[in-house]
Amino acid sequence: MMPILRRLLALAACLLIAQASQGATRQLLILNWSDYLDPALIEAFERQRDVKVIESYYSTDEARTQMLLENDAEGYDLILTSGSDLAAYAKRRWIAPLEHARLANFRHIDPYWLRAFPAAQRYGVPYFWGTLGIAYRSDLVNAPISTWQQLFRPAAELRGKIAMIDDTRDLIGMSLKALGYSANSSDAGQLKAAQALLLAQKPHVRSYNYISLDETSPILSGEIVASMMYSGDALMLQAHNEHLRYVLPSEGGNLWIDYFALGYRARSPDLAYAFLDFINVPANAAQQAQYVHYATPNRAAQALLPEDLLADPVIYPDSASLASSEFYSPLPARALRLRNQISASILR
Repeated sequence: MMPILRRLLALAACLLIAQASQGATRQLLILNWSDYLDPALIEAFERQRDVKVIESYYSTDEARTQMLLENDAEGYDLILTSGSDLAAYAKRRWIAPLEHARLANFRHIDPYWLRAFPAAQRYGVPYFWGTLGIAYRSDLVNAPISTWQQLFRPAAELRGKIAMIDDTRDLIGMSLKALGYSANSSDAGQLKAAQALLLAQKPHVRSYNYISLDETSPILSGEIVASMMYSGDALMLQAHNEHLRYVLPSEGGNLWIDYFALGYRARSPDLAYAFLDFINVPANAAQQAQYVHYATPNRAAQALLPEDLLADPVIYPDSASLASSEFYSPLPARALRLRNQISASILR
């Protein structure tokens, strides 16, 4: 994302925080991805608690970090973050340790997702998990897409019809996977090879912005034929076009999990705990899973989900499909600087 846009998002978030502090009605401010909470559940919580839920949105993990930097995370009651950022956010005192005794429904969470990232055991409530792969139009390609190489070294039919993500971890991480390296590599030579691959791909790329997820999406119109995309988002778009396919590439992708964290400077911590417990009521968690098309870490909710959702390999990939995928892990400062330089050379 361009720096000016990041600043505009941060300014908008600050205005929301200021408005929240002036309102007479109790308010809960959540920093989140867009379209990641079922509006019906938000309305139910608002009625139950006589509160107003206000969401501030970011478009990439990096944009979220920038927004938090702008005001030192002041005013956010809940922050939706990736597992790989939990430890860094805790160190900056942007998120606070959780009092699990205040979360009666926390017992429904599968402990596996608390072990995936060490900081999650103190700071995170697992929300959803999924994969990063490729969505493409099967009716507009000559052969099925099954590898990252087909996206990074595309056929002529894809020239100018590819969408990527302007998130450094995703952009560089998946180019590393295409080359057979770890998405978490800190090796300068491997990172330079990833840069060369991205530069060679650039003439084929129409956009580095994450594509829209409604009926106006360019992948539905055919303006975009193949895109880096998160699994659940692909399923949302698939409802509009039966030719849309999602694949977890054979080289592996990013296996991610999102966590809700309590803001260190939360203004309504009691409401934050109430909301976390509310969305983990099994029936609510199951409703939410069907809204976003992602896999829930809430084991009791899984028992309430329809069989076709549980059997969908896009939502619940088998162990063989996940074998070569990776969680993102924290990177040393030198590798981060080099990755940022590479990303800037691609996106400018």
